[in-house]
Amino acid sequence: MIPAAFEYHRPTDLQAALATLQEFGDEARVIAGGHSLVPMMKLRMATIGHLVDLRAIADLKGIRIDGAAVRIGAMVTQQELIADAALARAAPILRETALQIADPQVRAVGTIGGNVANGDPGNDMPALMQCLDASFSLVGPNGSRAVKAREFYEAAYVTAREDDEILVAIDFAAPGGGYAYEKQKRKIGDYATAAAAVTIRKDGTACSAASVAMTNLSDVPVWSKAAGDALVGSACGPADVGRAVAAALADIAPTADNRGPAEFKRHAAGVVIRRAIERAWSRA
Repeated sequence: MIPAAFEYHRPTDLQAALATLQEFGDEARVIAGGHSLVPMMKLRMATIGHLVDLRAIADLKGIRIDGAAVRIGAMVTQQELIADAALARAAPILRETALQIADPQVRAVGTIGGNVANGDPGNDMPALMQCLDASFSLVGPNGSRAVKAREFYEAAYVTAREDDEILVAIDFAAPGGGYAYEKQKRKIGDYATAAAAVTIRKDGTACSAASVAMTNLSDVPVWSKAAGDALVGSACGPADVGRAVAAALADIAPTADNRGPAEFKRHAAGVVIRRAIERAWSRA
């Protein structure tokens, strides 16, 4: 199918984009890479009167690293995340995760901002941003504000972003230590059946800090404070990892779909969480 007729806007600065959203209200929608919105328009699941393309806005691009502080523009593509050597040194888990998203053609156009702003529980970056305790910078007609990734997702496709706001950047502190993004999927390029992002810091022989978040195991990404707490102070031995996995599984709520029944997803989650913790610890 082809989408219903719409007006196309390509502003060159953020204020022009915001003005277009204000002018057309509910009839307008921003587009980044387009991999979520365009298919919905083609299927007539979304009818958009005015499409506001953000790709010509230079202020939404670029990766900046200042010491441990990392700032990524919303229009940075997955391929740019993969190719940036400084980012790979500061936060290699970004590259590891981006390499598991879809395929090279999608990664060349798909953006990190679109991935996190859409609210799709199957997207990989939202859980990673929760794992990193990232903040999302939003700009709207009333000014700018920052929302923690751990507070941004309210339900499937429902977020804290207002309709007249644009997500402009993502900020987080380089995590240091060990890391892993482990993903189980039906085939290359697919959404995760279950996935886990883990960062771990080590002090001597003990874990001094840990963060565990999960993808596509609830209607929102899930950050498990209990799983991280279960690892802190331990030597991350089999029993310690087992306790962390159990804590993480207590925080998810998988549902049956074409990727399998809820029981299978819970089993897959247990496997990928354990693998992610063990691999992150081996790198710490």
